[in-house]
Amino acid sequence: MAKELNQQSVQRFKNQKSDGLDIEFSQELADHDDLEAQQRSQAADKRAKQKRNTH
Repeated sequence: MAKELNQQSVQRFKNQKSDGLDIEFSQELADHDDLEAQQRSQAADKRAKQKRNTH
């Protein structure tokens, strides 16, 4: 019974889709490099979204 429940939990975890956002990011603790990386990430997300919408 416990093994079955564990397998179901693992399967649910595998089926979850990530939104691609790092929830551990803290704007208050971010340094210059973090902010640059965040800007690059947002630009890449925008390009990917545009590419999806054009195809």
